[in-house]
This record gives sequence, structure tokens and C-alpha cells, in this order.
Amino acid sequence: MAAFLSKTFLSINRHLHDHHARSFSGLGRSKSMEFATRSPRIPRVMSKTSESLSSIIHELQLERRAKLEEEYVEAGTQQQETRLADVWREIHGQDDWVGMLDPMDPLLRSELIRYGEMAQATYDAFDFDPFSKYCGSCRFTRREFFEALGMAQHGYHISRYLFATSNINLPNFFKKSRWPKVWSKNANWIGYVAVSDDETSRRLGRRDITIAWRGTVTRLEWIADLMDYLKPISSNKIPCPDSTVKVESGFLDLYTDKDMDCRYCKFSAREQILTEVKRLLELYRDEEISITITGHSLGSALAILSAYDIVETGLNVLNDCRAVPVSVLSFSGPRVGNVRFKERLNLLGVKVLRVVNVHDIVPKSPGLVFNENASPMVMKLAEGLPWCYCHVGVELALDHTHSPFLKQTGDLSCAHNLEAHLHLLDGYHGKGKRFVLASGRDPALVNKASDFLKDHYLVPPYWRQDENKGMVRSKDGRWMQPERPILDEHHHPDDIHHQLKQLGLASGY
Repeated sequence: MAAFLSKTFLSINRHLHDHHARSFSGLGRSKSMEFATRSPRIPRVMSKTSESLSSIIHELQLERRAKLEEEYVEAGTQQQETRLADVWREIHGQDDWVGMLDPMDPLLRSELIRYGEMAQATYDAFDFDPFSKYCGSCRFTRREFFEALGMAQHGYHISRYLFATSNINLPNFFKKSRWPKVWSKNANWIGYVAVSDDETSRRLGRRDITIAWRGTVTRLEWIADLMDYLKPISSNKIPCPDSTVKVESGFLDLYTDKDMDCRYCKFSAREQILTEVKRLLELYRDEEISITITGHSLGSALAILSAYDIVETGLNVLNDCRAVPVSVLSFSGPRVGNVRFKERLNLLGVKVLRVVNVHDIVPKSPGLVFNENASPMVMKLAEGLPWCYCHVGVELALDHTHSPFLKQTGDLSCAHNLEAHLHLLDGYHGKGKRFVLASGRDPALVNKASDFLKDHYLVPPYWRQDENKGMVRSKDGRWMQPERPILDEHHHPDDIHHQLKQLGLASGY
């Protein structure tokens, strides 16, 4: 049924597009069609829950036709096509996204979805099966990563994997292998550094270095870990001239701690990030470069923290004194630090755009009482408390009740789900505007790891899983877990000590 409906949608889409392309062939393309997601397009319509299939298809035809006519008329008023390469600095937050969120800029929407998919990839590639002897690792080598996930069209290659030690006070963030001799009992794979290829760089208008941080996979249990306190960011040897700049201690420990006895975490996540970014900036120093950091949930906090670190250390300033812009595009992230941290981030010029669902409880934590929503007088009095937090950057607030595809549910994890956020982005056009899918991103992806789509769409909940849960049959007929190629990412680059020395981080080795 679902396959038939999908094919029908695509057939309608192609027919209407061909018909109206002929009718409006003299008009230019609207910028909402530029650099859109390359997945198959479906009609941009609202759903109905009680109508027959034939009536739904008829309504699709009428509404799709009206929408196409509206787009082509709008396109005809433009003098020339807007290209991403021409406006990438605005998309990257040069002007704090003023005038781009309401109404929603189509190019910005497309880019947010693209970076959100790169954050989603950290979940899709993570082995969190407690019965897997590789639990806590990435399921793919970095050379096959994007292709294995069906993301080769994104035009990036991974230059380095990132690992963190589990010997910290965020226990619900980690998954551990029961076979530590095969994988590791002290390390978790937490993300990657990727670089745009030549073709994609031309389309983007610059060489883009992307850092993607993984969030937690233990639903919302990790929020209990955020009952901890703020502490000075300089206490973990991150440079900061102001001792009153503080961040949540668990985030800071996750970012800076290491385990000298672990081959994966011999260097902290911070050291892995800084040395790799330094190497890439030197490699592409003659080009236009950007650094874009993304993450969901706890990964959003790590994205903000690492962005601060890159700029505070001056790593983004090239030898010719050019400052490489650093931006964070995060999803459903918690608060990271206090008001002084926010002020310091603004002073350094780090741009942060936070995409949140207003019904999600994670962006409301920590700092449930003392936060940016309290009166200035209260915040002034509470400034010295270890639980006084403040969000940073610009917020794009979405509301999942505006999507006709999603059902009402009491499951808090649905409102936090990253795929649901990307779905909401695809249908968001501005405050008070109708929810209309823009790029044709498949709503079925929402149920990949949740039960959030309305049942009549016939998309099973939690449908994404390995065939036979990863078990294969051996030559003697026994079912077993297949062996994986040994990850070479724990072999840290030969020049890492040199890079650390240049960064002033070489002590202790």
C-alpha cells in the first residue's frame, strides 16, 4: 500500500511538473529549488486523515498545481537565480540570520536539513546494540561512511573520526562493549570531521569543514546527568581570560578528558578536534574556507563548546590574518553555560542557530528555574549560583502540532527526535504560515527510530534496523555476528604531536 502510494505521488509530481514547466518555460527557477535535497520529491501538501485514497490523490493534484503556479509566478519576478555560492555567508550567519527565519529562506532551510542529515548520520552509523561485540563503535570505516548511509550525494569525505572516554560523569551517554578485547571498554565513537569535495566546494562557494557530534542514544535518561553544576571553562585548561565564564561540568569533561591506556582515547576529543582542524586549515589555506559544526541533543552542546574553543584559541585565524567563519547549526540542544559564556561567545563572533521543537524538554534543561527567561533582576541575583544557565545564539522554534503528518503522543522522546525536527523544517515557511513540505523529504523517515507518524500512513514505528539484526550465517550453517574491518582511526595521525606542540598542548606526552 505504502509503495503504491509513493509511486502514485511521484507519478503525479512528474506529470504536474512537466505540464507547468511547459506553461511557464520563460520564467526562472525559484531559489527554493536551488540546492534542495536530492531525494525523490513528493507533493507539497497537507495530509488528511479520514479520506479515501482516490480523494487524497485528487486533492494532491489540485493543491500541487496551485502551489506550482504560485512558485513559478514568484520566480518570474526575480531578476536572476539566487545561488548558494553567492549568499553562503548570510546562510552561515554573518548577519545573525536577520530576515531569513520569518518567512523562512528556502536556501537556509535546505542547508539546515543538509547539516541535520549529517548529524543524523552519527546515529545511523553508531553501534549501540548491547549484544554486539562492537557496541560503542562506528559500524563503517570512514572511507565507506557516506556511501554506506546513502549520502554520497552530499559531496563530503571524512578526514577523521572522533572518540571520547567513558570515564566521566555522564554515564547515560555511553554504550559499552561486552567484549572489550574486540572493541573497547573505555571509548565511544562520538562523531567525525568531514570536508567538502571539489565539486561541492564550488557549489557551496567555499571549502567547508564540517564537524558532526553524536548525541545520546539512550532516549532521555541522560537528562538526569544534567543535575550537575557549572564550572569555569578555564578549569579544564581551555584558554579563557575570564574566570566567570562557566559551562556545564559534564559537557566540559566529555570534551577534555582522555585515557592514556586506551588506544582510541589516548588524546581527548578536544585534542582530536583542534589538531585535525589545524591540519585542514593549513591544507586549504589558499582557499575560501568555513567551519560548520552540527549536532543534536547532547551533541549540540559539544558543537557549541568546540566552536567556542576553536575561536578562543585563535585557531580559525590564518597566517594571512583572515578569520575563517565558525558557525554552529544545532538541533534540540540543552543550555551549555552561563550568561558570561553567552557574552563571551558573542564577543568572539561565533554564530549559533539553534533549531528546537517548542514541546521538547531538552532545550529547557539545565537551568529549569534560573535561565534567560527570568527577569534581569532575578538573573543578576542568581548570577553566582552553579545552576544559573543561559541559551546562546539565535533560536528557530518549530511546533510539531503544526504538522498534519504527526500524531498526538505522550512520548517525550518523539518531540526530541532529530528526524522529526528535519521534517518540521521541511514544512516550515514562517510563523502563522501553513505547513507545506518544501523539498519533498520523505515523512516516513520520522518513524525511522520513533513512533510519531499517524498510523494511517502505514509506516511501521522504529523501522530502521539491520537485516536479521546483523546476524549472518557461517559456512557451517551457524548464525553469528560478522567480523568487521579493524578501524584504522585509532591510529592517530603521525604528526599529531607536532600539531599539539604548535597549539601548546603537548605537555604530558
